[in-house]
Amino acid sequence: MNGISRMRYSLFAVVLAASLAVLAPILHAQPLVLTLDDAIALSVKNNPRLEMARLDMRKADYKVLEAVGNALPNISATGQYTRAIKKPVFFVPRSMFQPGAEGYTTLAFGLDNTYQVGLTATQVLFNAIVFTGVGASKIYQKASREVYRGEFNKTVADVKRAFYGVLLMQNIHDLTLNSLRNAEDNLRTVQKMREQGLVSEYDFIRAQVQVDNIRPSVVETERNVTLALNNLKMLLGVPPTQDIHIAGGLEFVPADSLLLARAEEMVLSENANLRALKLQKQVNEEFITLYRAESYPTLTAFGNYRWESQKNDFKLTASDFISQSQVGVTLNLSLFNGLQSTARKHQAEMDYRKSEEQIALTRDGLLTQLQNIRLRLEEALRRIASQTKTVEQAEKGYEIARVRYAAGTGTQLEVNDADLALVRSRVNRIQAVYDYTLARIDLEELLSVVPPDTFE
Repeated sequence: MNGISRMRYSLFAVVLAASLAVLAPILHAQPLVLTLDDAIALSVKNNPRLEMARLDMRKADYKVLEAVGNALPNISATGQYTRAIKKPVFFVPRSMFQPGAEGYTTLAFGLDNTYQVGLTATQVLFNAIVFTGVGASKIYQKASREVYRGEFNKTVADVKRAFYGVLLMQNIHDLTLNSLRNAEDNLRTVQKMREQGLVSEYDFIRAQVQVDNIRPSVVETERNVTLALNNLKMLLGVPPTQDIHIAGGLEFVPADSLLLARAEEMVLSENANLRALKLQKQVNEEFITLYRAESYPTLTAFGNYRWESQKNDFKLTASDFISQSQVGVTLNLSLFNGLQSTARKHQAEMDYRKSEEQIALTRDGLLTQLQNIRLRLEEALRRIASQTKTVEQAEKGYEIARVRYAAGTGTQLEVNDADLALVRSRVNRIQAVYDYTLARIDLEELLSVVPPDTFE
């Protein structure tokens, strides 16, 4: 092998190794198999809206800390150095030094360098604004928890809807694919019978058309499965290229009878959004009190301790400092601030009245949603019972049609109609189960039944 050939071989080896290094993770990537609980946990971890709600909770915690801090002692330390460029003076009558002299003379005092170190402490004894602010911040903290609980339940419900949506599309795809296999089996049977002269060309054509008519439906259902999976991936926060497999089935699970029995009571007491609005109303009420308190007197205790020294040089010792200390109280009363407090109080009153209207509107809306969910559950339940019987009859009808056709007493049209009726009845039943499942999920979200720490 000459030098040029060896160089080309080495270059090819380098390119091949680099390509394999890039493609290896892709070639060996394993599909992500998810149960419903796995999907919810992943979404709870990656959902940006939920993370923003968590940050709002932390912010509310710091708001409480800030409000409590206003009621705690405030201690500060100060240090100051002053260099006298021109010393201050006293104007003294000259007669003090020279009897009978007229006019004034100046007498400088102080040294070149002044050093001061001090501690100051203040403590609020009475301030209605501070105490009201602490109560308002704690209510706001509770409201942030309810907002997070509502967002958490919404996230869980969204993932459940998307997860069962994938299962629905997969079921429909499987039913359509099964129908295609039935049609292909029927086509092969008809073809053999035609070769034996038992059926006409018309029957063969009808069987062929039946197969060709079902194939586009298979392609369409495959696309619907992909779209449903992409929607689920978006909620889970996984990349679109990630291959995921869903573990589980779309089965009929009846709604909790206790939830249904206490639904009206629970929706008014447990719905997270309604509870957050009620807490917001309390916050607005606290603001009314706070702005009214701006006209109340405030009483503050203070104390300070100071060390001071003056020297013409920088050679300081502890004995050069003298100490001073003071304690006292300050009373402050706002007599007039341009009606600003009154205006703010009226604004808070308007916010309070708005919150009352919003609570009433939300309460009526929740009760209406609950009534609609009940109707959806009842309607889907009747459809499930009806379609279960229909599927059984359609299965028997399809078998009878095939047997009749094989015996020469039936027609190809009967077989096609029986197959179509069977697929339609199965799709209708799985759709009824899906609709019931969605209504049950909506009920659970409306009642905010999932604790926020369930999947965290």
